[in-house]
Amino acid sequence: MGEGRRYLALSFPLLPTDRLRRHGFALDAPLVLVEKARGAMRLVAADLMARRLGLLPGLALADARARVPELVAEEIDRHGDGRFLARLADACDRYSPMVAVEGDDALVLDITGCIHLFGGEAELAADAVQRLTGLGLHVRKAGAGTPEAALALARFHRGPVTDERAAVLGLPVAALGVPEETLRALRRAGLKTIGDLAVRPTAPLSARFGAGMAWALARLLGRADSRITPRRAPPALVFSRAFAEPIGHMAHVMHALGELAGQAAHELEARGKGGRRFAATLFRSDGDVRTLEVETGAPMRDPAVLMRLLEARIEALSDPIDPGFGFDLVRLAVPALEALDDAQLRLGEAQALEGSLSALVDRLSTRFGRGRIRRFLPRDTHVPEQAAQAVPAVAAAPARWAPPEAGEPPLRPLHLFSPPQPIDVLAEVPDGPPMRFRWRGGTHDVLRQEGPERIASEWWHDVRRIAPPRDYYRVEDKSGHRFWIFRDGAEMPPAPRWYLHGLFP
Repeated sequence: MGEGRRYLALSFPLLPTDRLRRHGFALDAPLVLVEKARGAMRLVAADLMARRLGLLPGLALADARARVPELVAEEIDRHGDGRFLARLADACDRYSPMVAVEGDDALVLDITGCIHLFGGEAELAADAVQRLTGLGLHVRKAGAGTPEAALALARFHRGPVTDERAAVLGLPVAALGVPEETLRALRRAGLKTIGDLAVRPTAPLSARFGAGMAWALARLLGRADSRITPRRAPPALVFSRAFAEPIGHMAHVMHALGELAGQAAHELEARGKGGRRFAATLFRSDGDVRTLEVETGAPMRDPAVLMRLLEARIEALSDPIDPGFGFDLVRLAVPALEALDDAQLRLGEAQALEGSLSALVDRLSTRFGRGRIRRFLPRDTHVPEQAAQAVPAVAAAPARWAPPEAGEPPLRPLHLFSPPQPIDVLAEVPDGPPMRFRWRGGTHDVLRQEGPERIASEWWHDVRRIAPPRDYYRVEDKSGHRFWIFRDGAEMPPAPRWYLHGLFP
């Protein structure tokens, strides 16, 4: 089954209690985790010591305490368990970039194409189990040609698997992962194992037990194409360096990353590509994983620039990197590639200036945070305060703004007030142009004016946010200062409201 692909499933049957015991919690007493269900606090997880005493999930906490008075009970933290499982998935990235979280107690790795790096599937699985058990975890493993078969074997099979198909056929129907009512119906019909279902035609099974059960059976047996959905998209390029002995000096780690950056540069150059995001992952020998990500405003492949950005990223960390017992694997990934042709690499005064500015933006964004350095991009709207949006500078290339007509003054000011500032205006008639206005305690006599330009809300986007139209004037006072003011409202009240919205240079 599943010819050509291989999957490794890692099941953690005692993950909630193992996570607490890792921190020295209740080492000398049975430990259970509880939550309220059916009007009482009930056990939802139990460690190995508690299970040996007959304290199983579903039992009422009061009954459990009556049996074992020294019992230690804590409320389950499902969010904490989920975060811990995600950390385990990060640690398993050392074996394959295709890692999926299954339920709240298992991981499935697509190890196709990765097996030879570890000397074989058995060696890869043994290394994973050794590292995970070293973290104080109970682990069950199984490999198979489909992710469903690997997961089912890891959860329900006991002992070594010598014949994969026979082992799958011998599994209980609970390995299908279907709802409990479907399992009860199957057992009442005398269908207790996967083998009992595999020999029967699909159509009668679907009619009696539902199409979902038949589909789960087909995926488990490899009759339907089945793949995992990795928690992260695999990067376009990955370069790794493993060490025979863990290294505990960051200088050696950075040297290894520099060599990987050189390999990445050669590969990107051969493809005529560059990267805008780079991720350096440091795998510590005790299972801890640190990932350093840097981003650039334009595609690049210069290893020296990349290393400077990584060093700046490390210097800016609020939680410094602790080598602990040392790192045994470092990896550099380029998540996505973008075109980087020779025209982008030409030397010249304009290109050099643009390149130096881009490099400065990259360094500042790396040091202070992705969202701290921002640039303005134009938006397709005529509403003045919505005509530009600020985005992280490394997230988009510099925009080309439409230049003003030659010999004409700009239509919009560079500086806008938010919100517009109220002013007192004197006009010959209520709906006429301004002759004089007061702003910030000073009086400005209008020498020249142009307008009105009516700007209304974009009703076609959201009729619930329609605002009154505005009549804008570009005015210049006798001192040569230029202003952008508007009169609010479609109909003239007895005293029109005027506002100063912006200043021209």
